[in-house]
Parts: sequence; C-alpha cells; structure tokens
Amino acid sequence: MSFGDPNNPYGPPPQQPSPGAPGYGYPQQPQAPGYGYPAAPGFGGGYPAPPAVMPGSVKAARVMLFILGGCQAIIGLLMMIASAWFADYFSEIASDDPSISAEDADAVASFGAGVMIFFGVLVLGFAFWAIFTGVKFASGRGGVRISAIIYASFVTLFSVISLLGANVFALISLVLGILIIVFCANKNGSYWFNRPQY
Repeated sequence: MSFGDPNNPYGPPPQQPSPGAPGYGYPQQPQAPGYGYPAAPGFGGGYPAPPAVMPGSVKAARVMLFILGGCQAIIGLLMMIASAWFADYFSEIASDDPSISAEDADAVASFGAGVMIFFGVLVLGFAFWAIFTGVKFASGRGGVRISAIIYASFVTLFSVISLLGANVFALISLVLGILIIVFCANKNGSYWFNRPQY
C-alpha cells in the first residue's frame, strides 16, 4: 500500500493549493503594479489617455479671431446703416451743382449707398469667417488651422494696405493677424490640430 497512490481510499488526501496561491479556483490575471486590478490593454495602468489640453498660444489665437471677428461685425453693420446717410449726402452734393440733373443726383446717391452696402456685407462675411473658425478650434482638425492662417493672411494684407493709406489703427489688426499665423503654424498649433481624436 502506497500513500502516493491517488486511487487509494485509505491514503492521505491529495494536497490542495492554498487559497492565496495562483491557480486556486481559476487562473490568476496579471495585475497592474500597485493597484490590485487587472491591467487593461491600451494606456498604462488600465486608464484611458487623458484628453489633450489646448496650448496657451492656440487659445490666444482663438481669442484674437473672436476679437477681429467682433470688430469686423460692428464695422460691417455700421457701414450698412451709414449707407442711407451717404445716399443723402451724395444727393445733397449733387443737387447743389446746377449742371447735374435730379435723376443723375439720385443715381449717384444710389450708387454710393450700394457701394457701402456691398462693402458692409463683405466685412460681415469676414467677421463670420473669423468667429466660425474660432468656434471650431476646440474640435477642429487641420482644415481649421489652414482656415485661420488664410484668414489672418488676408487681415495682414488689408492692414498693410490700410497703413499705406495712413490708417494707424490698422497696426492693431496687422499685429493680431501676424500673431494668429505664428501661433497656428508653430509646433503647439501642429500638436493641437493634429492630435488623435477619441
């Protein structure tokens, strides 16, 4: 009679693993260091990757877009409102000249008002472009970055033209346009707009 025979009913019972030993009841899973929970695939420690935070320079570019867009919206509305005043002004000037008929005076006034309304709508379009691009900064991709750089390039160009016409206030929009280009084109802008989307 041998105690090592597992079929012997009179022998000692076979050794059972202790409850803390690996293999007790079910196979043990690998655990994350220091947490006591199984490690999940993906980011280390079983936790998802933290959301990306918008860099400060990109936030600054976004604020500048809102500022430029807001100022342009006000200017565009003022231009459209002032078109009626310009029409009256042109009509009065034309009526003071005896060589200009009343029909010609009205035509000049209507043309002047039309020009003001056209440029007012154009400026409002630029304002919408800036504000919409700024709104899309939070979730946008590379297309939003390109849109911001193109918009800022137009602002810079028109600011330089205005400076040549002795408009010193164009210095503000010139500086803002250049900063938007720099902040969107640098490595922080590249990081933000090319970040992985979850």
